[in-house]
Amino acid sequence: MNKLFNIIIIVVCLLFNIFTTTNGCTNIIIERSASIDSSNIIAYNADSIGLYGSLYHYPAADHESNEMRDVWNWDNGQYYGKIEEVSHTYNVVGNMNEFGLVIGETTFGGISILSSQSKAKIDYGSLIWITLQRAQNAREAIKIMSTLIAQYGWASSGESFSIIDNEEAFIMEIIGKGEYELGAIWVAMKIPTGHITAHANQARIRQFPLNDPENCLYAKDVISFARNIGLYTGEDKYFSFSDVYDPISFTGARWCENRVYSIFSSVMGQDFANQYQDYAMGYNLTNRMPLFVKPSSKIAPQTIMQLFRSHYEGSSTDMSGTTFLDPGAAASYSPYRNHPLNWASQGKNYFNERPISTQQTGWNFVAQSRAWMPRQLSGLLWFGVDDSGTTVRFPIYGSATRVPTAFAGKGPQDGITTPMTVFDTTKAFTVFK
Repeated sequence: MNKLFNIIIIVVCLLFNIFTTTNGCTNIIIERSASIDSSNIIAYNADSIGLYGSLYHYPAADHESNEMRDVWNWDNGQYYGKIEEVSHTYNVVGNMNEFGLVIGETTFGGISILSSQSKAKIDYGSLIWITLQRAQNAREAIKIMSTLIAQYGWASSGESFSIIDNEEAFIMEIIGKGEYELGAIWVAMKIPTGHITAHANQARIRQFPLNDPENCLYAKDVISFARNIGLYTGEDKYFSFSDVYDPISFTGARWCENRVYSIFSSVMGQDFANQYQDYAMGYNLTNRMPLFVKPSSKIAPQTIMQLFRSHYEGSSTDMSGTTFLDPGAAASYSPYRNHPLNWASQGKNYFNERPISTQQTGWNFVAQSRAWMPRQLSGLLWFGVDDSGTTVRFPIYGSATRVPTAFAGKGPQDGITTPMTVFDTTKAFTVFK
């Protein structure tokens, strides 16, 4: 009976779920007691077709009391307007600042009615780089992020953020209030001692403690807002952020959570893999994975780099064709697939897997925040461009006052874009591509 029910779920999802190319990005967060050198770590793939990979650098600066700053949409360069500047901004290199604060993200989208806010001035990309210029640690970053979106609105759909400093590591999930009101609702969970988490375009925070500010911070109206717009009617203690604002679907499990499953299985072993395989495959959407797992041994940065080269080799969704026959691999045993991942033929829907390592990556990094180093050296960014499976990463500190010309660039948040169609052998992205 359960098998029949699972088959019905899959058929319904295939018939009614709209197969669109999922937003990119994969993140893993390692709490320092789980890392081999006691550093908090974020690994991040910035995935999007057409995304140019480069390092942004914002030097530390002092600002006048009445100074304003311009804000652009990070994805498309749309100009949003001006917001108030602060008196001093910190040095930022890539996704890290001079204090070893690091922020990464993945887009989960969520309930579509909440994805558009016409009067908003802050999107997820501008939020990252504005916050990195203003915050010294993770908790301060969460406060600044929540204050900015409350004041200026949220111009993005649902987002999961990875946030670490020298001492603490958090996962934070945000979704806007649509046109109901300006702002967004959010929850931030501290990664427990000795644990890791990961996220990949699917909201993962479910139930959370309501009276534990040491380990959980959240918007005061995260539950009441859902009630007011008819998304939730239960008791507060049963409220689940993910289930209400980004319900799991077949594609959410197969294309998104499967990447998390691959990471968790690699550090947890075969028992974990067996327990949650039906969920990652999209067969049993009720068998949700935990938000945090505690690996059996400490994890090195090199291990994380290897995890981010994965095309599910050796697993039940192996894309190379070496584990089982996959027509997409062809005779070359290639794990790469053309996009879009889904297509229809003779009235039937088909899809390819969506792995961690993909040719559509703009840039990727493994970032370490190390309390045992001097402040100027505490933040270490192992940066690479293009596919994380083939990239060569180089180290740069968050306190660096310049970046190598080959990796330097500007983004839409500066009102300037570097077109990836320009062939320039002085740029690492062109050479790596």
